[in-house]
Amino acid sequence: MVVEILFYAFAAVLVGAAVGLITSRNPVHSALFLVLAFFTSAAIWLMLDAEFLALLLVVVYVGAVMVLFLFVVMMLDINVEELRRGFTRYAPLGAVVAFIMVVEIINVVWVRKLGLELAQAAPPLPVDYSNTEALGRVLYTDYVYPFEIAAVILLVAIIAAIVLTMRHRPGLKIQNVASQVAVRRQDRVRVVPMESVRRPAQDERAAGEEGETP
Repeated sequence: MVVEILFYAFAAVLVGAAVGLITSRNPVHSALFLVLAFFTSAAIWLMLDAEFLALLLVVVYVGAVMVLFLFVVMMLDINVEELRRGFTRYAPLGAVVAFIMVVEIINVVWVRKLGLELAQAAPPLPVDYSNTEALGRVLYTDYVYPFEIAAVILLVAIIAAIVLTMRHRPGLKIQNVASQVAVRRQDRVRVVPMESVRRPAQDERAAGEEGETP
């Protein structure tokens, strides 16, 4: 009973965060709603005894990917007005897709009411079972090539994000590595010889110290 209450509570927060993600007009607020959705999804994964996936969702997506996403959103200087016009343009199509997905979810949830037991409850796992070990064994044996391809795609996405941030626009400051490496000391530092000047108070203090010495 407690597990069901927690599940419906986390599911309600997850749905609310998803709605806030797609309806928020500020891209930074949308990113924060996505972080909330990741946290609630991780809680649901923990309830399903998938600890590795829950930690991966928090550490990788919330801790790394979302930070990178926020940096990209802030550095791209997105035109919010243009995004609003695009949202109103594709709103009917999005409503149709959302309606189809809701119908499919309702069909999946209520399919047992029709007398079709399509899925049985998972058997209890042994005490020494590790889903991290099982996932790693499958990932690095049967799906090693798709895993490597996904890594290459992510690398291409990172390079594309850097290229987008380095596009030419007014006020852009680009780092010139060649000029930084070729810099010389004479171009940056100038040594000026100066005579040492002592203040009168310092001279009186020095004379008093000399008179006190035996």
